[in-house]
Amino acid sequence: MERVKAKKSLGQHFLRDKAIARKVSETLTGNGYDCVLEIGPGMGVLTRFLAERDFADFRVIEIDGESVSYLRENFPGLHIIEGDFLRLPLDSLFSRKFAITGNFPYNISSQILFRVLEHRERVIELTGMFQKEVAERICTGPGSKTYGILSVLVQAFYSAKYLFTVSENVFSPPPRVKSGVIRITRNGKEHLTCDEELFFKVVKAGFNQRRKTLRNSLRSAFSCVTDNNPLLSLRPEQLTVDQFIDLTNWVAMKIR
Repeated sequence: MERVKAKKSLGQHFLRDKAIARKVSETLTGNGYDCVLEIGPGMGVLTRFLAERDFADFRVIEIDGESVSYLRENFPGLHIIEGDFLRLPLDSLFSRKFAITGNFPYNISSQILFRVLEHRERVIELTGMFQKEVAERICTGPGSKTYGILSVLVQAFYSAKYLFTVSENVFSPPPRVKSGVIRITRNGKEHLTCDEELFFKVVKAGFNQRRKTLRNSLRSAFSCVTDNNPLLSLRPEQLTVDQFIDLTNWVAMKIR
């Protein structure tokens, strides 16, 4: 196991188990891409195994200066970007489609996913480690109490699969919760059959008051919502992605 110094202020719990690191590195399929970005490599426990994969272009982005210094000393030749992933210009990062992986900092994991969704035509796969509850939320289907905004928005554009659970004891410092490793892969839908910007608004508004029916939760965002759509009598966690698309098209007709 690697000895690492944790940066609690960054929300990072560093993986120190090499067997788990290798297993995470193997979650990347390599299908349709040969460029990979690792977010938050820390002291390079996962990086070491990713570098052994035969990717044409492998890069890491790290915001912590001490970790960057360590990586430069111990991984000569590694393409290191020092900075914040949430500010990274992904459109110009690689010249072709790519994948993202990492042991994602818990405090920005949802923001990472929203960033990926913004660049979904370029990021065709993401694998990595999230807080278990977040990982389950991303991959769960309708009807579950964890089904929410992330579930619908991610699954509209990606196929999501929960791969395995990771014990808190393989991190330094150990988090208070378990982690989950997932894979999301572009599902082949270039565009939804609705206004995609409106789709995002409808989904977010629908889950804004998830205990209420969609009739009540959408009414606060769209004054045009009336009682003549059967979907409005349901709660947001009951709708599939396709039903949210249908609801978006209905709202679009109402606001014309």
